[in-house]
Amino acid sequence: MRIGSATLWCSSMHVIFSTCRLYCTGASISLNSLISRYSRTGQIENARRVFDQMHERSIASWNAIISGYYQNNQPYEAQFLFERMPERNTISWNGMISGYVRNGMINEARKIFDMMPERNVISWTAMVRGYVQHGMIVEAESLFWKMPEKNEVSWTVMLGGLLQEGRLEDARRLFETMPIKDVVAWTNMIGGYCEQGCLAEARQLFDEMPKRNIITWTTMISGYARYQQVDIARKLFEVMPEKNEVSWTAMLMGYTHCGRIEEASELFDAMPLKPVVACNEMIMVFGRSGQMAKARQVFEQMKERDDGTWSAIIKVYERKGFELEALDMFMRMQREGVGLSFPSLISILSVCASLASLDYGREIHAQLVKSQRDRDLYVASVLITMYVKCGDLVKANLLFKMFNLKDVVMWNSMITGYAQHGLGQEALNVFHEMCSSGVSPDNVTFVGVLSACGYSGKVKKGLEYFETMKNKYQVEPGIEHYACMVDLLGRAGKVNDAMKLIESMPMEADAIIWGALLGACRIHMDIDVAEVAAQKLTELEPKNSGPYILLSNLYASRGRWDHVDILRGKIRAINVSKSPGCSWIEVEKKVHMFTGGDSNTHPEQHSIMKLLEKLSGLIMEAGYCPDRSFVLRDVDEEEKTHSLVYHSEKLAVAYGLLKVPQGMQIRVMKNLRVCGDCHSAINLIAKVTGREIILRDANRFHHFKDGYCSCKDYW
Repeated sequence: MRIGSATLWCSSMHVIFSTCRLYCTGASISLNSLISRYSRTGQIENARRVFDQMHERSIASWNAIISGYYQNNQPYEAQFLFERMPERNTISWNGMISGYVRNGMINEARKIFDMMPERNVISWTAMVRGYVQHGMIVEAESLFWKMPEKNEVSWTVMLGGLLQEGRLEDARRLFETMPIKDVVAWTNMIGGYCEQGCLAEARQLFDEMPKRNIITWTTMISGYARYQQVDIARKLFEVMPEKNEVSWTAMLMGYTHCGRIEEASELFDAMPLKPVVACNEMIMVFGRSGQMAKARQVFEQMKERDDGTWSAIIKVYERKGFELEALDMFMRMQREGVGLSFPSLISILSVCASLASLDYGREIHAQLVKSQRDRDLYVASVLITMYVKCGDLVKANLLFKMFNLKDVVMWNSMITGYAQHGLGQEALNVFHEMCSSGVSPDNVTFVGVLSACGYSGKVKKGLEYFETMKNKYQVEPGIEHYACMVDLLGRAGKVNDAMKLIESMPMEADAIIWGALLGACRIHMDIDVAEVAAQKLTELEPKNSGPYILLSNLYASRGRWDHVDILRGKIRAINVSKSPGCSWIEVEKKVHMFTGGDSNTHPEQHSIMKLLEKLSGLIMEAGYCPDRSFVLRDVDEEEKTHSLVYHSEKLAVAYGLLKVPQGMQIRVMKNLRVCGDCHSAINLIAKVTGREIILRDANRFHHFKDGYCSCKDYW
C-alpha cells in the first residue's frame, strides 16, 4: 500500500506541476499578446507596465516590448532593452533590423546585421528591404547577390528596388532570372512598365501571366488610363472577373484626366460603392467645368468626408468666383468642428482677399500662427496679399518686416500692394530695397513697378523702368508690361503715345491692352481712338460686354443718344449681357451685397435710404454737386440726380456708417471702377462724418479721410 500510495502521490504531483506549467505558459502568451495590442494602439506606457509586472519573461516577451518601442518611434528605448536581454534568438536580431529600418536608422540596422551570430533568409531580406525603402538600391543589390539563399520575397523586394529606380532593363533581367515568380512579382513588373509608359511590354506580360489577381487587372487599367488610352482601359475594365473600389476609381480617373466628363459622370453614377477619393475627384471635375450644382450634390451625398473633400469644394468655389459660397462652407466646417487642412486655409485666405473679409482673414492667420505655419515664406506672402486686398497696409507691412530673408514672391506682394493703394513712391522704395538686398526682380516685379508709376502719375519714371528692365535687369518685356505702359500713358492723357506704343509692339496686342486704351479714352473723352480700341476688342472677345458698355457710356456722356441706341441694338442682337455694378461690405463677419438701382434688396433698405437723404444734405452744404454725366440714360436732370443716389457703392458706405462702430475703418468693395460722382460724394461723406472710408474698386484702392483721397484724384 505504501508503494502504491507513493506512486499515486507522484502521479498526482506530476499532473499538478504539468497543469501549473501549462497555466503559466498560457498566462505568459496572453500577456505577450496584451503587450503587442497596447503597442499597436500607441499605448506603449501600458505595454511597458505589463512587461515590468511579469513574474517570468520569455524571449517572446522581450521581443514584444522591443518591437512595441520601435512601433512607437522610440528606437533608443528599444536598443536599451535589447542590450539587457538575458538571451536572444534570431527573431530578436531580425526585430532590431526591422525596427531600425522603420525609424530611418539604416546604418544602425546594418551594424546589427553585421553583428548577428547567425542569419537566416529573413535577416538578409529585412536588410535588403531596408536599403530599398531608403532608396539605396546599389547597396541593396550588392547585399542581395551575397545572400546564401533567397526566397520569393527576397527576389520580389529586389525587383521592386530596381523598378523604384527606373532601371527597367535590369529589373526585367532579374525577373527572368527568378526561379519562382509569384503574382506580386508579375504585377510589380507590369506596374514598372506602366510607370515608364511602356504599355505594350506591360500588356504582353499581363497576357502571359499564369494567374492574375484584382491588383494586376487594376494596375494594367491604371497604366492605360494614365497615358490617356482610356478606351482600351474601359475594354479591359469590362472583362475584369471582379472589381473593387480601387478598380472603379482607376477607371474613373482615366476619364477625368482625359477631360471626358460625361463618361466619368456616367461611370460615377454606376459605381456600386463611391469611395471618398472618387467623390473628391468628381467634385473637382464638376467644379473645374463650372457645374457647381453637381459638385455640391456629390459633396452633400457623401456619407464620409476627409480633408480632401472640404479642400476640394472650397477650392472649386474659390476658383470659380463663388467666394460667398466658399465662405459659407468655411463657416460650416467650423460649426461641424472640422479642422481646416493647409490647402483649405490657403483657399479661404484667397477668398478673404477677394471679398476683403478682414475678420475671417485674421481668424485664419491666427490658426496659421497656432500651427506654426505662418513662418513659411509662401504662407507669409499669401497673408500679406490678403491684408493688402483687405486694405490693411499696416498689418501687411508688419508681416513683411518680420522676415529678414525674403524671396521674390514676398517682395512682389508688397510692391504690388503699395501700387494698388496708389502709394507709388513707397512701392518704388521697396523695389530699390529689394535690388539692394540681392534679390533679382522678375516679370511680376516689373508689373508692380510699372503699375505703381501708372497709378501715381509717374510717367517719366515708368518710361525709365520700362526702358531699363531688359538691359539692366535682364527681364524681357512681356505683353503684361506693355499693358501697364499703355495704361500709364493713357491715364496721363497721352492717348496718341499709347496708340503708337501699341503699333510698335513686337507682339499682337491682346484684349487687356486694348481695354486699357479704351479706359483711357473714357477718362479723356477721346471718341475717335475709343472706336478703334472698341472695334479691336469686339474682334478679340465678341461676347465680352465691356467694350460695348464703355463705348456706349462714352457716347452717352457726350449726349450722342442715337449712337447709344445703335450700339445697344448690336448688344441685344448678339446677346451680350452687362455685369451689373455691385458693392459689398463685411459687418460682423457677414458679407452684405448691394446692387445699383432702387430695388429693396436689403432688409434694412429703409434705414439706408433715410441716412443717404441726410448725408445728401450735409455734403451739399460741404460743396457737393451731383455729376450727372455719370447717369448714362437719356432722362431728365431730376431723374439723373435721383439715380446717382442708388449707386451700389453709396448704399454700401451708408450701411457701413449705420453698422460699423465709430473709430473703425469702413471697408467697401466694388466689382467695377468707381464712378466719378461716387468718388466725390464718398470723399465728402468721409469728411462730414469724420470717418475713414476705404473703397476698393476693380482697379485700385481709394482711402478717403478728412476730405482727401489717397489717389489724389488721379485714377
